[in-house]
Amino acid sequence: MATFPGQMFRWMFLLVIIVSPAFAAGGPAPHVSLFVDATDAPRKIFHARMTIPAKPGSLTLYYPKWIPGEHGPTGPIQDLTGLKFTANGQTLAWRRDLLDGWTFHVEIPAGATAVETTLDFISPAGPEGIYTGGATATDRMAVVNWNTMLLYPEGWTSDELTYEATLKLPMGWKFGTSLPVSAEAGDQLNAQRQVTFKPVSLTMLVDAPVITGEYLKVVPLNAGQTPAVEMDIAADSPGALDPPADVWEHYKNLIRQTSALFGAQHYRDYHFLYGLSDHVAHFGLEHHESNDSRSDERALVDARKRLLSSGLLSHEYVHSWNGKYRRPADLATPDYEKPMQTDLLWVYEGLTQYLGQILTGRSGERTSEEFRDALANTAAELDHRPGRTWRNLQDTADGVPPMQGAPHQWESWRRPLDYYQEDELNWLWVDTIIRQQTHGQKSMDDFCRIFHGGPSGPPRLKTYVFEDVLNTLNQVAPYDWRGFWTERLDNHRPGAPLGGIEGSGWKLVYDDARSELVRSYEEDRSVVNAAYSIGLWLQEDGSITDTIEGMTAAQAGIGPGMKLIAVNGKKFSADGLRDALRKGKNSSAALELLVENTEYYRTLMLDYHGGEKYPHLVRDETKPDLLSDIVKPR
Repeated sequence: MATFPGQMFRWMFLLVIIVSPAFAAGGPAPHVSLFVDATDAPRKIFHARMTIPAKPGSLTLYYPKWIPGEHGPTGPIQDLTGLKFTANGQTLAWRRDLLDGWTFHVEIPAGATAVETTLDFISPAGPEGIYTGGATATDRMAVVNWNTMLLYPEGWTSDELTYEATLKLPMGWKFGTSLPVSAEAGDQLNAQRQVTFKPVSLTMLVDAPVITGEYLKVVPLNAGQTPAVEMDIAADSPGALDPPADVWEHYKNLIRQTSALFGAQHYRDYHFLYGLSDHVAHFGLEHHESNDSRSDERALVDARKRLLSSGLLSHEYVHSWNGKYRRPADLATPDYEKPMQTDLLWVYEGLTQYLGQILTGRSGERTSEEFRDALANTAAELDHRPGRTWRNLQDTADGVPPMQGAPHQWESWRRPLDYYQEDELNWLWVDTIIRQQTHGQKSMDDFCRIFHGGPSGPPRLKTYVFEDVLNTLNQVAPYDWRGFWTERLDNHRPGAPLGGIEGSGWKLVYDDARSELVRSYEEDRSVVNAAYSIGLWLQEDGSITDTIEGMTAAQAGIGPGMKLIAVNGKKFSADGLRDALRKGKNSSAALELLVENTEYYRTLMLDYHGGEKYPHLVRDETKPDLLSDIVKPR
């Protein structure tokens, strides 16, 4: 076979990689300096420069791939640009690994002791991307996730590598982070601000994002106490930072109630990094001493949006104990290249979901009625999940890495990340069983103090396996917990697990009254919920986003991607559909729907007469009201 010059170079390059490692295994871990210039954040581009100690030969560098809390190979490698390596003023050849696109091989020349690395990270300008790969910057604020802006050398764990980071910001932009600061400087001439942080392990650097912006408010949540907890909130407008005073009181209560729940803290101080913008990706991502949570610009000042976002911050705060301090052993990988195993996410995320939700009630972030409405919505959605007939709950955890970016269409048949919401119901069931078995003497609070408590102190990791969960549950209340969880995780039966709701003295019912939570969700997201009547989720323009297999609309031939044009001969509107459903309850006439599908039109007749249906919880007076006690402040 003929060998061309380019091919010859590649063979020589690979030979160097194989025979001449730039680091000797077991040598001292390098100390890496990292400089990130965020002054172009409004343009959604960040510039990074690193000095990485190296020896002549082959240097393998990784871009973080498996990001803690994201549960998959989600490191946004597609947004890494401008990559360049130099040593002693000489530009170095590099090549991406053919088997792993997050890995780079660099040839280090003789006489070099370090490699200078420059790269740019381009934050998405649109809605694409998830977690730290999603939109992260606007004209007035940004979130710096260090994992998106660095490389690290092969041969050491993330705990062993040390990084000293410096961040350059526009003058006037403030910042919040759990990283300890060693120096700050401002350049008035160039209107720039520079912050240098104390050297930390790569683990702690990636675990400590920075929120920054022109409009940033710091709110202490436990003034005068140690360890300190605060909110660092950046928004796209100053008005978004001034909610009613009771909002701050609810978050102060959250700190008190969480402390009472666990009985210990595992951080030096804690920062809620809260980004308020309509132009960044919305999610929550846990860190040991902070969380990166993002919501609508008016999520604090608008009562409706507060209701919809309630539970986000409490969920991420709980993760400091459940997910960061206590973590499944197979999720505690030594670096960001090793794959994670996600089979215990029903504890990592499911238990966190349960605890975060009950803390909204205990802190006052939700009223008791709002808490029950949220629980009813969760139960109703899962009670209409036909995908459970082919996919069990365990597989929703096992299948996370390839499934996180799945579209919402066909969600009820595909099954989304049900280990969150369904395990909220399962852990409520556990809580009621413990209370019943111990005649009200113990609860999940006791489990949390044993499993997540211990002595307070700085961040540390204590891993667990399935047996540890079972042993702690049996320590609180002896029971066949193995059989319980095996059944909950493995079964394929229809219907949500309602044992916790029913065992706590309540029942799931449906009627034609929309709760304030349902109404707020529909109005805020411009959607129409006909899921529990005819089995349709629609947008306000009639676009159908999901159908519930086995229900009336699906049986008539309707599916996601179609569009509802008219109802009973009249142009579609949300109110028109609701009126038709309501009137059809007292009529024998079929519900007539005109549907467009890829530019073809069909008139479908639905034999449905059940009226509107929305979920609620009502008391079962034959049983004690355990649910009210569960959300009662401690």
